[in-house]
Amino acid sequence: MCIHNVPLLSALTDSEIEKVSEGVSSGTFKKGEFVFRQGEMANKLYIVCAGKIKIYKTMPDGREQILYILAEDDFIGAFNLLKADEFDFNAVALEPTTVSMLEKSSFDAIVLSNPEITLKIFEKAYERITRAESLVERLSSTNPDAKVIGLLLDLIENFGESTDEGILLTLTMNREEMGSYAGIARETMSRKLQLFQEMGLIKLVSSRKICIYDVHKLRALI
Repeated sequence: MCIHNVPLLSALTDSEIEKVSEGVSSGTFKKGEFVFRQGEMANKLYIVCAGKIKIYKTMPDGREQILYILAEDDFIGAFNLLKADEFDFNAVALEPTTVSMLEKSSFDAIVLSNPEITLKIFEKAYERITRAESLVERLSSTNPDAKVIGLLLDLIENFGESTDEGILLTLTMNREEMGSYAGIARETMSRKLQLFQEMGLIKLVSSRKICIYDVHKLRALI
């Protein structure tokens, strides 16, 4: 379990953490395995202890639209602790992933005496709303260059590593999934990445590794 590492619960005392831990279970998921599905009961907080998870919706036409990627110490389902509901999106492991799950009933026992936790939930919700607005902006753009650039910049947080050449993205997504995240076809994604490489903005190191030479020059093209 990794709940003691989560900023959301950082205000709890050791005894409160121990109490909350009684309602925590852990699960391991293989790459491609569902953590939860759209329509399932949402009454838990999911904390990523290791690995990465993609959160996506299945659109009416059957397309997959990735909403965001969760990495280590990220969590989802915070509002499930306030009011149980149904998930309106899916969660799938992008790589071998370990998740801790906190039941709403256990959370209820300590939240009234720790109102700061509720505030942290709202803070995280605000961050997610901001990311959602960024996604909407990217998807609403008719410029495929801007969509691809916006995606590359978003991926830096969870997949980027500073190197002598620039920022190296070591991805767990293929080109089709990147296209889904950006709202364009896989062929368009591949073509635009090749174009940016020819422009000297990025380097396609391998099918899952992309080096961004200059973030500022890339952002200036949006």
